[in-house]
Parts: sequence; C-alpha cells; structure tokens
Amino acid sequence: MLLSNRPIAKIHDYAAVGDCRSAALVSRYGSVDWLCWPRFDSPSIFAAILDKDKGGYWSISPSEPSQFERAYIRGSNVLETHFICTTGRATLTDLMPVASEEFKRRHLLPDHELLRQIACTEGEIKLKVAFCPRGYYGTREVEIKNLGPNVLRLEIGRGAYSLRGNVPLKIHGNEARGAFSMRDGDVLQFSLSYSEESPAVLPALGENATASIKRSVNWWQGWAARAKYQGPYRDAVVRSALALKLMAYAPSGAITAAVTTSLPERIGGSLNWDYRYCWLRDASLTVRALLGLGYIEETESFMTWMLHATRLTQPRLRVLYNVFGGIAPREKELDLAGYFDSRPVRIGNGARHQLQLDVYGEVIEAAAQYAQRHGHFDRTTQKVLIGFGEYVAAHWNLADEGIWEPRSGGANHTHSRLLCWTALDRLLALSDKGLLDGVPRQQFELERGRIRQQIEHRAWNDNLQSYVSVLDGDSVDATLLRLPWYGFEEAQSSRMKSTYRKIRQELSPGDSLLFRYRSQPPEGAFGICGFWAVEYLALGGGTLKEAYDVFDQLLKYGNDLGLFAEEIDPGTRDALGNFPQAFTHIGLISAALTLEEKERGDSHPAAQTGENVKLGSREVIS
Repeated sequence: MLLSNRPIAKIHDYAAVGDCRSAALVSRYGSVDWLCWPRFDSPSIFAAILDKDKGGYWSISPSEPSQFERAYIRGSNVLETHFICTTGRATLTDLMPVASEEFKRRHLLPDHELLRQIACTEGEIKLKVAFCPRGYYGTREVEIKNLGPNVLRLEIGRGAYSLRGNVPLKIHGNEARGAFSMRDGDVLQFSLSYSEESPAVLPALGENATASIKRSVNWWQGWAARAKYQGPYRDAVVRSALALKLMAYAPSGAITAAVTTSLPERIGGSLNWDYRYCWLRDASLTVRALLGLGYIEETESFMTWMLHATRLTQPRLRVLYNVFGGIAPREKELDLAGYFDSRPVRIGNGARHQLQLDVYGEVIEAAAQYAQRHGHFDRTTQKVLIGFGEYVAAHWNLADEGIWEPRSGGANHTHSRLLCWTALDRLLALSDKGLLDGVPRQQFELERGRIRQQIEHRAWNDNLQSYVSVLDGDSVDATLLRLPWYGFEEAQSSRMKSTYRKIRQELSPGDSLLFRYRSQPPEGAFGICGFWAVEYLALGGGTLKEAYDVFDQLLKYGNDLGLFAEEIDPGTRDALGNFPQAFTHIGLISAALTLEEKERGDSHPAAQTGENVKLGSREVIS
C-alpha cells in the first residue's frame, strides 16, 4: 500500500524511546518509523524512515489537520506528543517500559514492549490508527492473525509479536487499521510486545498500563537525578546522558554508536552506514562522560564489556564490535529506497576489518581515566593493557584507515599517531603511580619519544603554519583540536593557535559548526567537532567566554527535544547521519564538563600526561 498521504518526517523530526535493549524512532506526527527487536542490530519490523512505501510503520494521528507539539516528560525518555486541532486536543504517550531489577523479580513482564497511550484532554478529536508491520527491513510480508478480543499476533523468524489494545483494529491483508472518535477523558491504549519463548507474557492494559508509564517515568527520573553536573547546561547534559543510557545495551554494558542504519551524511549520496554497533574510538570519551557525571555502575559495565570484547582478539583490536563483543556482521545492501532516496541502504559494517591504530589509545586512555578515580587493576587486566602497549610500540608507524574510516586505503594519520603516543604515555603514567606492574619502561619511553618527534616534525607544515591531518600533508582536519585534549600540546601554544585559525578558515561553514575535513561534494558539518572546539578554547586556546559562546551556538543545532544526529546541514540546519548519535552527545557532555572544571580551576583529567611537555625546546629530527 502506498503511503504518500502520510507526512514525510526528516531526521530531526524524530524522538527515540527505548529500554536499554532496543529503541524506536517516533516522528513528531505520531508514527513509529523505526523499530528493531530484540536488539538494536536486529532486523526491523518498522523501517519507513528508510523506505516510506515498503518499510512499515505504526501511526496514531488525528484524522483532520492538526498542530503537533512534543516533549519528553522531564528527566525521562518517555515521550508526549500533543495533537491540537480545531475541535479538541489529545496527548500521545510513547515509551518502552522500564523497571527496577527488584520489581522485575516480583512481577511477570514482557521481555520487550512498546506502549502507546492516547488521551483526549479537551473537546473532541477523531483519530486514525494504522499498524503496518514488515519483516526484515521491509523486505518480507507478514501475516496478521486475530487471536481474540483486541489481540493481534504475527510471527517473524523466531519471534512472535502481539498487539493488544482496548479498542479493536480491523485486519486488511498485512495491515490493521482503525478510526476512533474521542471525547475529553477518553483513553486509548496499545501494547506491542515481542517474545522468542512461549508462553509470551501479554501485559494487561487499563490501570496496569497507567502504572507502567508512571513506573517508567520514575525510573528514568531517578537515574537522571544522579547526574553530578551542576553547571549552566544541566538540561542539555542530562538529556545527552539520557540519550546515552537509551543507547546502552544493559545485558552487556555496551553502548551503540546510534540506533539506526543508513541515515545519510549527504542527501542522495552513498555515505550511508550501519551504526548499531560499538566503536572503540568512542571509549575514552564515553568513560570521561560517564565518570564525570558520576555514573560509576555504567562506567564499570562499559569497561567490563570493553575488556571482554577485546580479549577475543588480543593484542589486536577490532574497530567495532556487536553488543556482545563479537565481530560485527558483514556489510550488505538492501533493496530499499533509502531516506530521501539516499542509497544504498546497508546493514553490517565493512569497517570491521580496518586497521585503526587510534583505538589503542582510546582503550588505554579510558582505562587510565577509570584508574584515576577508582584505583587498581587486577592482574589479568594489567597484562592485557601492557599487551596493547607492546602492540602499539611495534606497530605505531604503520599506515591505517584512521578515525574517519575512509574506504580508500591507509595513510599516516596524525590523529592515529597522537593516540599511539597517548597509549604509551598513559601506560607509563600508570606505572609511575604503581597501578601497573611489569611495564617495559625503556621500550615504551623510546617509542613514545619517537612518535613525538615524528608528529612535531612531519605533522607540522611550515608553509601553512599548522599541524596537518596526514604526515607530510597540506590539509587539516578537526582531530587536530585533540592535541591539547590528550596532553600532547598546550592549547595556548603558538602552534596550536595558528592551527586553530587554519581549521576555522578551512573547515568552518559559519557560526560554530565545523566540517571534520574538506570533501567534494560537501557533507554535513560534523556534530562532535564543534564541541571539540569548545574544549580547545576552554583549555587555553581562547577565553572561557569564547568557549561558552560556541557552546551556546551549538545547542541550537539539536532538535526540539535536545537530540543530535551525527552531522548538521549548515544551509538548512537539518540533521544528517544516524540518529541519535552517541558520539555527538558524548562530545556535548565532555565539553560541558571541561567548562565546569575550568570554572573551578581543576585540571583536565584526560590531559594528565605521563610526559613532561617542554614546549620551548623541541628537538627536530631530519
């Protein structure tokens, strides 16, 4: 059935709801256009965001022209969408119910549930409901069966989906639809649940559903209230923390890069990737964000997952892993139209076999930050970390694909060298503090010095008066802003100030945004890069006022709910790339923490380097 009469939503028109196992995207028009069960990386049942005709969706919306307003219930991931028409108003509440472990031990609950409740709050309103599921990313038709009063069922693969409501829907082939008139005080409830085991737990509606909403709101608010940050951006920081929590896979502690696949970095282009996996490049920033906000349990879970995942290939590290720590699936293309005709639509990720040397520095930096707050490592972890360092010491001079994962082959990326320096530097610092035994100090010190000399000589371009993104190159990228963050270079040094000017000259489309690098045709400005600039300014590259000004400008590029995608179109301000994007939200939190630390006069924890940097006396090698 063609869906051309449905409102077309853009990326920033979506909200995410989830239960720390999976997530759904709900448009501002009341349509669930993305849902994968039972995990983030499972095949979808709704994928209209990638193909409005074939993908499948579940819509609850007014029958007549309406205005739409929405907000998360404060401090939660429970969404409320308000429909406002000439005859009345109604509020749609969307959530995946969550509860404490104690409550789950005492009550039977479905493994996976999407709960939708709509209440008429004023006058009268006519609604239409369209439940249009599709199997395996919209490529497989489904058969909907009527199991009795207001209960529908469909089976896809090993899973069974059950839709219950307090009003009936009529089956029309592979869809179910209904039209309803509501008056002030009327409430409609629907529960979609998923199970791979029999008998399935079918949640009761009525008061039980109302209690589930209240319980979920309380659970999220209790979690959000634990955030220690008390600076001026608390609302934005807490929303970003809630987005990260939403993208965490609770059974393992992993955090996915995003909950979607193939949302384009360039409309109509082919830069469409599957981000429903876990990238080690995010590791140090993730730990920085979680620790800085006081989420110790989540930090420990993430560290446990990370060390478990990496044990399978030690000392070699993969770029990305699935939520269980296994290798991500092979990349393949689906026969879908793509978001606004942006093809191909991909699942799996071909970067799984790339060499990205920066991940070693990210993992070790994450471990070092954790150790600064919480003491020692067990013998096994110490051995693992030293093994990573030995790999870096032997391989740091290799060309690699680097943080941006091009499909064009390896190069000598400055950022990769920086993170190799960071890896050896932090291991030596941990050894100095008595937290690592058996570090081969002489080898690590020698190789750390060689990396520093190479960066200072070959990553600096005298003609440009700037560091460059590739050794001996003549172009810049935004990762050069990270040199002070990791403690390699002082932010206020003449080299860094001129590098920052060059980055602004080459990569700024105006305002506070930054491209990650120059590309033709251009893609969107990269969300996290603007927050890297905030931290550079706050660390001494500018004034705190300049840093705050950039931060304020960047906040305008989130959507009305405070969610960020991977990139922003500088011309239209539209969100681009997968959504919501953990990397961007992690960058926001880290920048806010840096500003708070500088206001207090604290040192930046990630820049507590083991090397004593003497900026005035560089040794240059030829």
